[in-house]
Amino acid sequence: MSAIRDFEWLNAGLREFPFSGWDCTAGVENEFQVVVEGGSGDVDLPRSIKNSRFYSNIRRRTDRGDTSDRLVHGLDEYLRDNPNQIWENSWIVFPRELLSRYADSLFTHDLKQDKKDPSSPLRSDFRDFVYEKQGAEMIRVPVSYLLKLSLADILGSGQVPGNVRRALAGFMDNFQNDNTSPEVVSFYPATLNSGDKPGEGVARETAQRFLFCQLLVAYANKRFGLEESGQKVVVYCAPHSPVRQKMLNAVISDSYYRKLFMNPCLSGWDRGEEKRAYMGLCHEVLSRSQLNIIPKLKECGIITRNLVVLPNTSNTSLANNGIHISLGSRVLNDMRSDPESGFGPKQEKYQGDLAIKIIEHFLPLFVGTYSGSPYRMDFKDFHPELALGFLPHELDFTHLRMIWRRWKKKASLNFLGHRLTPFGPEVLDKMISRVFRLKGDYIQDFRLIDYFVALMSTRRSPGLDGSPGNDQRLIRDLETMGVFHSRMSAYQLYKLRQFKQMGFCGFEGRYYSQFFSLSRGMREASALQALLTSLAFKYMARGEIGHADVPDHPSVESERRQIFFTTAIGIPTFYVHKKSTNRFLRRLILETPSIRSSRRYQGYWRVYNQEFRLVLVRRILRDAPDLVEKNGMNDVLQELKRMIRDPWRTASGRLCAEICRKSGAASPMRLSGEEFNTAAEKYYRTDLREKYASEGFSFLWKDLKKFEDREELWNVMGAQEHGPSEYLHLMERKFLGGDLRIEEIIKLVSLLGYSAGKNAEQAAEDNYDPCGFESGNDRKSIMQGTGAGCDALCG
Repeated sequence: MSAIRDFEWLNAGLREFPFSGWDCTAGVENEFQVVVEGGSGDVDLPRSIKNSRFYSNIRRRTDRGDTSDRLVHGLDEYLRDNPNQIWENSWIVFPRELLSRYADSLFTHDLKQDKKDPSSPLRSDFRDFVYEKQGAEMIRVPVSYLLKLSLADILGSGQVPGNVRRALAGFMDNFQNDNTSPEVVSFYPATLNSGDKPGEGVARETAQRFLFCQLLVAYANKRFGLEESGQKVVVYCAPHSPVRQKMLNAVISDSYYRKLFMNPCLSGWDRGEEKRAYMGLCHEVLSRSQLNIIPKLKECGIITRNLVVLPNTSNTSLANNGIHISLGSRVLNDMRSDPESGFGPKQEKYQGDLAIKIIEHFLPLFVGTYSGSPYRMDFKDFHPELALGFLPHELDFTHLRMIWRRWKKKASLNFLGHRLTPFGPEVLDKMISRVFRLKGDYIQDFRLIDYFVALMSTRRSPGLDGSPGNDQRLIRDLETMGVFHSRMSAYQLYKLRQFKQMGFCGFEGRYYSQFFSLSRGMREASALQALLTSLAFKYMARGEIGHADVPDHPSVESERRQIFFTTAIGIPTFYVHKKSTNRFLRRLILETPSIRSSRRYQGYWRVYNQEFRLVLVRRILRDAPDLVEKNGMNDVLQELKRMIRDPWRTASGRLCAEICRKSGAASPMRLSGEEFNTAAEKYYRTDLREKYASEGFSFLWKDLKKFEDREELWNVMGAQEHGPSEYLHLMERKFLGGDLRIEEIIKLVSLLGYSAGKNAEQAAEDNYDPCGFESGNDRKSIMQGTGAGCDALCG
């Protein structure tokens, strides 16, 4: 595109590139895992199953001999064999009279069909959330909504100081939900690099918000009598579907799964009932899409016989929980909102798609290093129709076959020179595993395989060619193939956030699973994300990379994304065609040491993943020394190189080491899949949850130190014999011991609201013109000539 080559960024008065330095703002969406601890007679999920028509109908049909007893035995096992008394994604029940007047009025408002219409009737499904028991009105809601109710009840308690009430009330709409899990979005758009270290602004906001959620849960457990009634709620971060939820999913129908686990969307949307139907649609489509993988695997030659294990008609991938980090650019926002700048929606889309294609080449740097989801697969799980997840919809047949062959080799599924994969009957597969000592495999970032993270383009409808509406055309194509649905938003690894829809210009990183640390791992990852986004704009500004360098063809798209997925699995090598039309990837490959011609795949280079990722780091240091220095990223990149060379320094390595240590195993392969994955869930629920909360206390302490001499802070704290520092250390110890009183929880929530309010004010003050434009004409000159290139494509 000539327009990209005509960008005169450096000659138009700009002192920094978009997404660099103080230009970059950041916001985060966190999807949390929920458990309710308690006996099967006290917790809503097992009670709902026992009292359901589904359970009674299955039992009746089994008793008549109309169906096998497998389903009813599976349900009974799920309900009975739960020694830890932990029920993932259960709802909670408590008396409505316990709500404050303000919280009760909010609940009534949220039950309306249309919250914008004061005369709107109640939702048709309101009886799912309110019922009578022994003359008392009971509330039954998911934990995602409990967080909002808890905050509303604190505001209605009369104990919140007036100078933080407005800030806390403003957080109400930030408590939303994903398909199954609570989803809590940033309380304010942080300046990414506000702090002593790159990325500290976003890590601070996320850690404090996580602590905020922990306090809301602690408040609800006490104030609403949840602990007393045997329903202790725990909210934490966990990247993959719970083991027991998969067990339940195997013995219930897809429609009943949706009834149990799809979120009712009481918060975050004006017409929640419609959004609830959309959530059900997402689950239905992905479950169907999973079944449509089988003919693809047969067509590409991975399944060579008719004996297959059918995936369940219901899919649990929507219970995977990721972290989405969105970046915004003040300079791009400024130009996009100025009709005289020449930077309109066509230009935004054209350069945004190109930036995404460039950045996708660098995404393997994030996988496993900064976040991960360690997972064990047993031999019995190595049916390709199960193990490959959604990869058949994300890669072309060539790269899919390559990955499957290399994965089987990595997992050592060999006996006497033959590769063995499971036959189907579980008893037989377990016997083969035991006799031939086939243990399966360990995967460093399973969520990226188990979840549908990226739509693959079709030949007719490329998803990133820069033309307006290309994502919708692609989705319509995929809908006809039974892969996706036209009502759903396009899934991408790195997603353009367009000004018209979002109110800002930026990108969303959707490839993060679980951080080992927020104050370090998340901080460094978000800073690297911003650096790479800025580098992409630098490449475009200098005319070094255009759309023609990364052609919009499904095989080219698959070729670069295979590296991302092989990194997630832990496969040490990948293959790139010597005559690849991806000129940018070809240049990177030719810089990589130890490449050689493949003996198996004629015309392909065999590339070591580790060496390739080190080349990516060297390329950043070579091509963007100014951006590296400006953003203070040299130490981050040097540590990244050390992590690539030593996997035990990475997030996946550290998470795995802690999981093994807590379970007493020397390595993940010493445990079965169920043992390791259950131990991982326990570690996330206990130790890592406390670690994140402690990081939240640490950031709060640093913030309050800055305001220690202000009278308004002491007004929030009230009469205290301790200063802010001593008080927070005392409260942290009480939190970790589970000894916080209700009034102490309210005080901590108020302090977090005060800190967030001050940080939000500072972020607003930072929203100046950081790029030094002298006039609107300077902005216009930057984009001069962009119309012609876009018009040629967009019409």
